[in-house]
Amino acid sequence: MQELCNINYYAIMFLKTTHSTKDCFLKILLLFLIVLAFDSLQAQEIHSVSLNEALKLAKENNKKILRSQLETTLSEQNVKERKELRLPDIELNGEYSRITNITEFKGSGFLKDKEVTKAIPEIYQVNSTFKMPIYAGNKINNAIKIANQESEIAKIKTEKTQNDIEIEVVANYLAIYKMMELQKIFEENIKEEKSRLKEVQSLQKHGTITKNEVIRAELQLSDRELSALTNSKNIKIALHDLKTLIQIPENEEIAIDTTANIDEMKGLDPYDFYLEKAFQNEEMRIASQELNIKKTELKLVKGNYLPTVNFFGNYGFYYPNYKFFPPNPYLYTLGQVGIEAHFDISALYKNKTKVEQANTKIEWQQIQSEIIKDEIQDKLFKEHTQYQEILEKFVVVDKALNLADENYRIVKLKYLNQLVLITEMVDADNALLQAKYNKISTRLDAVLKHYELLHTAGILPQG
Repeated sequence: MQELCNINYYAIMFLKTTHSTKDCFLKILLLFLIVLAFDSLQAQEIHSVSLNEALKLAKENNKKILRSQLETTLSEQNVKERKELRLPDIELNGEYSRITNITEFKGSGFLKDKEVTKAIPEIYQVNSTFKMPIYAGNKINNAIKIANQESEIAKIKTEKTQNDIEIEVVANYLAIYKMMELQKIFEENIKEEKSRLKEVQSLQKHGTITKNEVIRAELQLSDRELSALTNSKNIKIALHDLKTLIQIPENEEIAIDTTANIDEMKGLDPYDFYLEKAFQNEEMRIASQELNIKKTELKLVKGNYLPTVNFFGNYGFYYPNYKFFPPNPYLYTLGQVGIEAHFDISALYKNKTKVEQANTKIEWQQIQSEIIKDEIQDKLFKEHTQYQEILEKFVVVDKALNLADENYRIVKLKYLNQLVLITEMVDADNALLQAKYNKISTRLDAVLKHYELLHTAGILPQG
């Protein structure tokens, strides 16, 4: 922003001091450059995003979530469509035609003895009909019930999609966080490696160490620089993936807010607590609704054994009157109202296999529900145990860092006094770097595992 202010200042001063045609052209060019500079600064602006903000943006903008919400809307519209089956069917028909005279062939002579009766050449008719179901073997009610059950599944799937995207955002965010912390360690270590290389080169000039130790120090520095380069590229890739998840425009740059507190762990509850919740998570509720649908479908199939009863009526205007012969050239009306019943006798033997299929589908869904239940139980036990393990690592990694730090201090002192080779110095340096990373990684792994445990139990906090 300071750069933009400077550009504006010089532009204004320049415009005040120019008068010729050439100067006018330069004015326009300068203004154009100012706009470009402003746009460039805007494009380079980096938005820092906290974990909670990333989750909120994903819930509002992620395309998979938006798609699942549309699927929920479609399922609700399907319920309305099924309910409309209860409404009467009403039709309005109109017809106009011209007909020939009526020719009758009489006698034994084929096509010879004929008698022609004059017909009224034009026919008009307008009529309306309606039919309203009174009873259809409970098929309509069951169809509506299935639509409602499918709508409930769509809502649960939307909830599941949101939770799946949420855990994906958390995993991506924490992975970036971990790599950024690792990058800090690399950069800090590279500075120290450069300083050590200068010391080693100085010692080598004085003949106190061999050329081999200088090469070893250079290789160690190169290895760190390569690791830092690879890690920085991985950060860019992960940030791009995060942008896609939360639907940040391609031309905008983002960074995660490492200053925000992401340690949302509230301790570990007993396994049974999570298990009880997990048996009511999205997958189990979907499986339960699928089973209910299969049971309703069985009722729907059994409805084929039952008759259907409809209330019907029709009314129309007709011309001419062909109820009589010869027809009368008069407009007449005719209406009808009543109840009709329909019973498909063939369903008594054709519907048997459909009922058996429906029963088999119910058994299949029951087994599928048990399989899902077992898988959730196994997954939850694994995550609960892993979470316990990570929490127990806290003390270990803290102690390991203290030991690695002390070991590095001692070895470095010995190295400066030419009591150990650079190989031991490199080993101590690697051990310290690994210990620093393990401490950060363990903390972030605990946060991620906590979210994963809540996700499996179906109790992720809803923002």
